[in-house]
Amino acid sequence: MQRALKVLLEDAEIEEIREIARRNHMTMDEWIHRVLQEARKSHPGRSAETKLRAVRVAAGQGFPVGDIDQMLREIEQGYRSDPSA
Repeated sequence: MQRALKVLLEDAEIEEIREIARRNHMTMDEWIHRVLQEARKSHPGRSAETKLRAVRVAAGQGFPVGDIDQMLREIEQGYRSDPSA
């Protein structure tokens, strides 16, 4: 589902954006959409503290783990195995 976003800009701002989009061979809508996508990607969805708290909780668990060298060998073996087998 798509929804519209209304942003109020001064005439000079609109003309500047229109010119930037034209120089990039895009419509103004395409350029704005791309800029907003890039802005969203550059801002993490959760705070660093929230992420650290999740890591601390996970690190405190007693999950069984294997020998790291054995796990790496098994991973590498999986990369080399025949996918049709």
